[in-house]
Amino acid sequence: MTSKPPSGKSPRGQPRSDRSRSGGAELDLRGRTRRRVIWGVGAVAGGVLVGWASGVFRSDSASAALITVYRDPNCGCCHVWADILGRNGFDVRIKNVDDVIAIKKREGVPLELASCHTALVDGYAIEGHVPVESVKRLLAERPAVGGIAVPGMPAGSPGMSGRRTEPLEVIAFSREGTMTLFDRFD
Repeated sequence: MTSKPPSGKSPRGQPRSDRSRSGGAELDLRGRTRRRVIWGVGAVAGGVLVGWASGVFRSDSASAALITVYRDPNCGCCHVWADILGRNGFDVRIKNVDDVIAIKKREGVPLELASCHTALVDGYAIEGHVPVESVKRLLAERPAVGGIAVPGMPAGSPGMSGRRTEPLEVIAFSREGTMTLFDRFD
């Protein structure tokens, strides 16, 4: 013989829904209508979708930042550095130029910091094989400098083959010629 559950309880002992008091919608255990819960979840999901589409949830300051790399067409390492930037969220454009020195002078890059390529991003000059982390930091912090540089073409720097044997220093420079240490990678 099976016994009936007590009045107002389901066979599992949970409260039964009462359609007459809720206007036809079933009540959940917290007393909210399922319809409200579904509407609420839909509203939150819609808000997340709109935020994602508009870029509100981007955590990367480099996302879609356009960086233009000016390089000598005979240099083989510049495109490797540009590829690294592209894989890290930058929109990279490469321009082959016959006179890279003229670009450096125009952008205020001190000649003692010169390297094989000069890039421009968001009002800053990036000289040489600067690590992506430093470029992202520059764009996030937006210091009052003309740009940042890794002088020369050090082995083991981003885009360069070989193993790094000494710390990699990234130098910030002003258009007036002042230079300060911006980053250091040991």
